[in-house]
Amino acid sequence: MANYFNFFPKTYYTTSQDATSVDVVTNLVTRFSFEKKFKENTSVFTKYNINDGDTPEIIAYKAYGSAELHWVILALNDIIDPQYDFPLDQRTLARFVDSKYTANANTVIGQTGLTWAKTNIHSYYTTRTSTNISTGDYSEDVIEIDAATYANAVASTTTITAPKGIQFKVDVVKSSKTYYDYEIEYNETKRTISLLKPEYIDAVKDELQRVMGIRV
Repeated sequence: MANYFNFFPKTYYTTSQDATSVDVVTNLVTRFSFEKKFKENTSVFTKYNINDGDTPEIIAYKAYGSAELHWVILALNDIIDPQYDFPLDQRTLARFVDSKYTANANTVIGQTGLTWAKTNIHSYYTTRTSTNISTGDYSEDVIEIDAATYANAVASTTTITAPKGIQFKVDVVKSSKTYYDYEIEYNETKRTISLLKPEYIDAVKDELQRVMGIRV
């Protein structure tokens, strides 16, 4: 959508204390969003896994043949900051983690934020896996625990016999996650986004024009 912000509603703004000078400016706080029930309608969108190097403009061009339609992607996925609401590539993520945990690392001379994040524990878990010995079917429960419980937890493997003689192998293990692992996992939660199917683009443009009074 060429010159997208040129068509936003206008508002009055003054920088002078006595309000003698008033300018007409674009109201950039205006937002267009999709209704919840629309976003829950899986028939109107597909899923897309963001690749390293993808931007909203690149994805819009791939999906709709126009980088100007990047706003559709941002609105559908409630993305406010494309830089940090998109998954970071490995190098950028490492820099982000290093910066985020620099204050923590300052307690040790010569330690970087990245090193601190890789060597300090964010959370502890116990995992209980129950496997049907006959069929191989299994279920898994992961429970977050505190450091004291983790220290006292003991890994184990037992076999239990359920009604009708069905046997299950039950494994209990404990694990931990560093701050770096946490950041990696959180980064990956941003990887999959929704893409509006191309056949609905014109309808969304019309709705944007109706709601905001702009031409698209």
